[in-house]
Amino acid sequence: MWFLRLIHHSVWPVLGAVTLASCGIRLPDAPPITYREPVRKSQPAPNEPAPDVLVWLISDDLHTGMVFPYDWLIESGFIPPNGFGNPKYVTLSWGNRTAYVEKGLHTPWKFFRALFTPSPSVMELIPANWNVVEVCPHQRIWRKLVPRGRGKDLAAFLNDCSIHGPDGKPIVCGTSSWGGGVLLESRHSYFVPRVCNVWTVQAIESLGGDMHPWLAITANGLIRQAEKPPNDFEKIWPGSD
Repeated sequence: MWFLRLIHHSVWPVLGAVTLASCGIRLPDAPPITYREPVRKSQPAPNEPAPDVLVWLISDDLHTGMVFPYDWLIESGFIPPNGFGNPKYVTLSWGNRTAYVEKGLHTPWKFFRALFTPSPSVMELIPANWNVVEVCPHQRIWRKLVPRGRGKDLAAFLNDCSIHGPDGKPIVCGTSSWGGGVLLESRHSYFVPRVCNVWTVQAIESLGGDMHPWLAITANGLIRQAEKPPNDFEKIWPGSD
């Protein structure tokens, strides 16, 4: 998105002067990681779910997101909004609410507020029923197998990002920027340097990744970490213009 491009060129030079601690850049109060490595059986029992699940990391030049099998999220405890359906996959990302709802920041004040003050945020949830590359051909795409048991921590993180209504369901505040999905009201504030990619860092960490948020403010910085051990995301699609 154009406003993220402006962030990169106009704000990045001053980030070296920011004195926030590493914990200050993260979405606060995230649930603790609870996963413990199980004892693997030599042969899974008949009809037993596969021990590992394939997940995807997607990125354009500035913005990152994740794609997950929807049934795995649900079995792991993810709470979807009412009436969302039952897609094969879901694409998730996080960012400034105004930019998502209005498809951009169209006034200087909105741009300034998004960059330099804590502003409302949303988590975007988009259904998909096709191959991930077919759904996101314009994005660069990476994939990785993660233990099925990691889904519990991932679902807890995603649930914690949203504001929930009296029915316990996340509150929908708009439609997604593409793909016929929804925007979920987030309880966290967006500001520089806590940008969209920091959410992706924490999603990867919930899957067992080892990431440093200060080195992942840009998409390419995040990807450099995601490709290295122990994260080991494998690039499968270069993207297209």
